[in-house]
Amino acid sequence: METDILTVKEVSEYLKLNEKTAYRLAAKGDIPGFKVGGSWRFRKSEIDQWIEENRIKEK
Repeated sequence: METDILTVKEVSEYLKLNEKTAYRLAAKGDIPGFKVGGSWRFRKSEIDQWIEENRIKEK
């Protein structure tokens, strides 16, 4: 079953980050996420939107 919800491990692999970095960014509110029972979860669509909004535009 494919889902739009990612775990910290999945989002860190998707963004090619260390898991600790993903935790830190989520806790600071730098990447969009939410907690379920104390565990971070992320909507892939929101991560994709965040990437587009925060990417450096080349000139």
